[in-house]
Amino acid sequence: MPLYWMIDSKERLFTGSGEGDVTLADAMALLDAVAGAGALSYRKLFDGRAVQSSMTGEELLAVCVSIRAYHEQTTVGALAIVCTPEQTVEFARLLGALAAADRPIKMFPNLRQAHTWLGHQRS
Repeated sequence: MPLYWMIDSKERLFTGSGEGDVTLADAMALLDAVAGAGALSYRKLFDGRAVQSSMTGEELLAVCVSIRAYHEQTTVGALAIVCTPEQTVEFARLLGALAAADRPIKMFPNLRQAHTWLGHQRS
């Protein structure tokens, strides 16, 4: 699986990263892990700079539908995404689905800026 994550219940922080091609199954496994751990309300940091996706538009829509369903179940925490300039457009589409939730979301070019911003968000 090209996605890796840690869930810190003491800090109420989800940290994820990835490398290589991410499939629908990979994305859904990550979402299931966050929900299964009761971490939807935690602050989240995802470093996607080494990630590519071969998901079709329909598969990406399925991921967005799942994310929106979680938003309807509970409060979700702030999200910081670290991405390359080339990934900004792709991640911006996903952020459209994520923006349905009442939570702060922001993209960053490096981990330091993402950590600093996320440190000022409450979970």
